[in-house]
Amino acid sequence: MAARAMWKGTLRIGKLSVPVKLYAAMQDRSVHFRLLDSKNHEPIEQRMVLPESNEVVPTEQVRKGVQLEDGSFVVLTREELAETEPKPSRDMEVTRFVPIGAIPHALHVRPYYLGPDGRSEPYFALVEALGKAHGEGIVSWVMRKHAYHGALMLHEGYLQLVTLRHPDELVPVSALPRPSGRAPSEKELRMAEDLINSYSGDIDLASFHDQYRERVHALAEKKARGGRVRLPRVQERKTEGTLLSALQKSVEQAERGKRVA
Repeated sequence: MAARAMWKGTLRIGKLSVPVKLYAAMQDRSVHFRLLDSKNHEPIEQRMVLPESNEVVPTEQVRKGVQLEDGSFVVLTREELAETEPKPSRDMEVTRFVPIGAIPHALHVRPYYLGPDGRSEPYFALVEALGKAHGEGIVSWVMRKHAYHGALMLHEGYLQLVTLRHPDELVPVSALPRPSGRAPSEKELRMAEDLINSYSGDIDLASFHDQYRERVHALAEKKARGGRVRLPRVQERKTEGTLLSALQKSVEQAERGKRVA
């Protein structure tokens, strides 16, 4: 099935304008459950209620509020919130180009594809130029009342756009507890390097799949056919006593796996 564009815009780099279409680069395949009544298995609804009285609040009486440090709330109207929204635009401004890898992967959120809209010559000229520059672009744009920042990169001959988090959303490494205990010995370090080398190889993306989703759907289909459901027991894995013995046995296990393969 052909991909359908979800948004149109113009990628702008200085005076250069490249009309583009935005496509989703991923699809939601997670398990979605419905809440049912246990008696007759009919879908149920969730309502907004007052926590103390359990009284249902009608939708027209629901308001948005911001809680202050003292615990009080400030109610913001729909009109007031509309004034804070960014100005609508179809322009996607490239503000800078940086070397590949300069943008931390931890800032990456969601991937999209950018395809040509209309004449494709400017689009593929940009693709070729970006490939020769070995860089990524920083893009800012507004879509559906929300301002975004993104990383513009190449993917299999097309432009890919990955939305970015703001840096203040990341927990700094300095917040982690400081290491304690003794430093690893030279023998432990060499063994750890051997372990990494024994697990090195080509990546097999086809092996990545959602086992939970597959098991849930298989379980549901089996129950629907009236089959008897038997769930496998999860066996706990034993932890080795010392770091050195754990490394040694891990290396041996990896080597045996390579010989079998």
